[in-house]
Amino acid sequence: MTTFEVVTPEQWAAARADLRAQEIEEGQAREALNAARRRMPAVRVEKDYVLDGPAGPTSLADMFEGRPQLVVYHFMFRPSWDQGCPYCSHILDNVGHLAHMNALGTTFATVSSAPQGKIQPFRQRMGWQHSWYSDTTGDFNRDFDADDDRGAINVFLQDGDTVYRTYTAYDDAIDLHLLDYSYLELSPVGLAPGGPFPKHHDRYDS
Repeated sequence: MTTFEVVTPEQWAAARADLRAQEIEEGQAREALNAARRRMPAVRVEKDYVLDGPAGPTSLADMFEGRPQLVVYHFMFRPSWDQGCPYCSHILDNVGHLAHMNALGTTFATVSSAPQGKIQPFRQRMGWQHSWYSDTTGDFNRDFDADDDRGAINVFLQDGDTVYRTYTAYDDAIDLHLLDYSYLELSPVGLAPGGPFPKHHDRYDS
């Protein structure tokens, strides 16, 4: 159990006011970082990628589903596995309802090396609604800094017939996008060091 100091309501209010000042500073720094991400230069995607989707072969351009922006999570799921990576599953559980992202002109999709015959049953088991594609050649994952041992996030922008890569994140940077971790950090215990590795959400005892 985490130890903490017990104080009077007045002392607590003063401590909360001090913390609020720090939170304001953090918010300003976070907005500056977000603005820097939006100023990132873009690189044109020259290769014509075709992935295997639920409805058959799908080009990178078609993965946008008519929206100008596309966020791709490269999900670790080997062809030999019967289920996807628990950590990557934790990432996808944090995505939330896609209607909000779609309304802002952005499509979210997942790419793995596993075939559709394994991807779709696992997606249904997890209750996820986003599109999930199979990179059967490995080119797409490899070219965008991901493989079966490394998840990644890539962001693409479509302008007419041209697709650009605008952002990427991998390794610890992906953890910044976990909403449940953000809520846990509001608690006294927070993210306890050495805590259990995330499981599939239907594999916890409680």
